[in-house]
Amino acid sequence: MDITIRPMTVEDTRRVGEVHVRAWQSTYRGAMPDEFLDGLRPEDRAEMWRQGVDEAWPGQRDVIVADGRVAGFAAYGPAHGGGDDPLGELYAINLDPDYWRQGLGRRLIRHVTSELVRLGFPRAVLWVEATNDRARRFYEVEGWHFDGTEQTDTIDGVTVDEVRYARDLPSCVEGRS
Repeated sequence: MDITIRPMTVEDTRRVGEVHVRAWQSTYRGAMPDEFLDGLRPEDRAEMWRQGVDEAWPGQRDVIVADGRVAGFAAYGPAHGGGDDPLGELYAINLDPDYWRQGLGRRLIRHVTSELVRLGFPRAVLWVEATNDRARRFYEVEGWHFDGTEQTDTIDGVTVDEVRYARDLPSCVEGRS
């Protein structure tokens, strides 16, 4: 499989919207109401991502492309409400379920980690739905750990319990210090 990771473009956003909906419907079934998940529309998510690219929202958005097809995406940058400490955040990472368990998620999160280092963050966080054991195991294998912080968030009117994962980032990128 030919794999590339690159910045998200407006042309990618239709497919990113599809990936976003497919990933959520597969991941959050049982954790979020079926009515909510079944009502997700790829075109709505695509429009959200198109705005992010067009309006250059804070942070970065990248896609992972497998054999010419967008298989997933990640968004990351400065932590929301990070305070005085420089703190990076993985805002979102999703793969189309057709690409699960092929190593693409690992490649994408390692790319994001490297980018957060390149951006100068000494530490990073992410939020994950509390009962998403598959994602939590994935993050733990990649060096993230639950830091004891919990929150209840509202996503499009749906209440979601989340836990925060964190990790220290290396102080240099290979070949640089």
